[in-house]
Amino acid sequence: MDSMIERLADYATALRYEDLPAATVHECKRKLIDTLGCLAGAFDAEPAVIARTVARRSVGSPPARILGTQERSTPELAAFANGVAMRYLDYNDAYFMKSSGHPSDVFAAVLAAADAVHANGRSVITAATLAYDAFCNFSDSVPREQGWDHPVYGVVADAVGAGKLFGLSRAAMGNAIALAVIPNLALEQTRTGELSMWKGCAAANAARNGVFAAQLARDGLTGPEQAIEGRWGLWHALGRFEWQPFGGRGGPFRVTQTHIKYFPAVVHAQTPITVALELSGKVAPEDIEAITIDTYWVAERYADRNNALWHPTTRETADHSIPYCVAAALTDGDITAASFAEERIRDPRLAALIERTSMREQEEFTSLHPQEWPCRIELATRGGAREITAARYFKGHAKRPLSDAEIERKFRSLAQKVLAP
Repeated sequence: MDSMIERLADYATALRYEDLPAATVHECKRKLIDTLGCLAGAFDAEPAVIARTVARRSVGSPPARILGTQERSTPELAAFANGVAMRYLDYNDAYFMKSSGHPSDVFAAVLAAADAVHANGRSVITAATLAYDAFCNFSDSVPREQGWDHPVYGVVADAVGAGKLFGLSRAAMGNAIALAVIPNLALEQTRTGELSMWKGCAAANAARNGVFAAQLARDGLTGPEQAIEGRWGLWHALGRFEWQPFGGRGGPFRVTQTHIKYFPAVVHAQTPITVALELSGKVAPEDIEAITIDTYWVAERYADRNNALWHPTTRETADHSIPYCVAAALTDGDITAASFAEERIRDPRLAALIERTSMREQEEFTSLHPQEWPCRIELATRGGAREITAARYFKGHAKRPLSDAEIERKFRSLAQKVLAP
């Protein structure tokens, strides 16, 4: 076991519920409620249906629940099925420092492992808080856009979260981490070009593999030595990185520092949507001559107007398209799951607005990110008038957080399709 794995395994096995401040416990509950709402909202989505179909073909010993049903599967396939529904709407929380990801994806692994061992609520909160810290520590330490997708972070976090619930020893936890790392390097191509259903399944697959790694380690399977620091280990793939201080001992737990999305779209669209909604109604869409979106480095992704993000045809691409999200927000005065229905994506009025949209990187904004998430939008009208609005943080950012009541409203709005009041 190399020193990086030793440090994570030591932290994972030592963390106790009693180490968690009350504010951390409360925030973990908020993130769990939000994630279960996302699951309910995507329960009937095609990828979620497919994942449940696959999961119900197997029953584990012990089993784990396919959430939203009375059916049980293996812990790893339950984690996959539940994770697809949690992730599909792109509505669960986000974290971004050097790189980004969606740490609440870890609940798929944590809940499946917890169900398999009949864990109590305190154990779930401890394991989830641990998994959050592991996931977000990667984001703190590893630079963005190296060709590897964030499920690389997730699979390790899932393994330690599940391993905590399985009661792994320090040595077994180290093996679980190695067994998560070596077989499971996911490619960033998942989020490039016209996006497929797999975009919403990649993190769920990490949950599946993380739970599987923890199960193997629990039963005594050893993993490759030097899985991070070795010649061909994770440092070779991601570049050398070092863990930042883990949560606790007076330092913040990272579950308190992630952002809850108020809109079902990619995190980089959250501030543009927030600003566009402030402008909505000030100018009729048909009177808009041009839309200029000033933002940080993410604008570089839109330099090529032949890019699928300028011409989305799938839900997965539309919710990652800042021009589409802004056009829909200006037109509809809101962004909801219905904003990404097939007939809405094909609306020629939105396509026309997108054609009149441009995006620019502002060096000042790039220098402020990710401590701030700035965006400025200018609408030029056909009559020559201009409307300009800007924001530093999106609604739901850790520095502009949603209230408990707003999270409850989000949950109820998502769950109403499948749950009675």
